[in-house]
Amino acid sequence: CREVAFEFLSNGTDTLFRYTEKWGDRNKRPKDYCFDDLGLESKSNYFGNNVNVMREIILSRYDLYVSRGLLTHFTSNLNASQIAEMYGNEVRSRLREMCNIISFDASIEDNRK
Repeated sequence: CREVAFEFLSNGTDTLFRYTEKWGDRNKRPKDYCFDDLGLESKSNYFGNNVNVMREIILSRYDLYVSRGLLTHFTSNLNASQIAEMYGNEVRSRLREMCNIISFDASIEDNRK
């Protein structure tokens, strides 16, 4: 997610189109993506336009999920309340519909080395 936000700083709305159906060959199915660390990105400013890039991508990909069954995966350390605070209740609701939520208890040891 951070890399997508940085990409937006350089390429503007073309970045949003890259992760939705408006990118590439319109006759082909858009790609499935996994966005890592949702919530670590910062809001992006492109020529004076403040945009919550991941919010816009989530909303667009939700529409693709409903219309075409497009899959989108996310990882995040945010809980549902934090997602609602950062992206709004409508994004929280859409994520709940389009994602299977797998949560881990905070007391579980992190096995990443």
